[in-house]
Amino acid sequence: MADQTEDAKERLKAALWYSIGQIVDAESLRRNRNATPQFIAALTEMVWVQIENVAIDLETFSRHAGRTTVTTDDVLLLARRNTDLHAMIKDVVDRQQAAKADKGGGGQGKGGRT
Repeated sequence: MADQTEDAKERLKAALWYSIGQIVDAESLRRNRNATPQFIAALTEMVWVQIENVAIDLETFSRHAGRTTVTTDDVLLLARRNTDLHAMIKDVVDRQQAAKADKGGGGQGKGGRT
């Protein structure tokens, strides 16, 4: 089981490295600059650590609320200190909730929540 988890983690990291490399290459071409593989590796590691921190925080918020599932409330709580990001996420959440209400509640039972 631990081997599968480590293998999945390495595959995710490789996919992240590839995606970041593609973005950096595109920006480098657009700006007529060069980026070394070491830069891409360092940027990938920095992004990976941020993703891990966000995941831990979201799980902690969810657990604190007595839930086993992360909800949009947890994401909004995480974004609370970045007012622009919080406003953007809140706008998306509000639009999705309005769309569900227009469709008759999206099939959720009594007390359901997104």
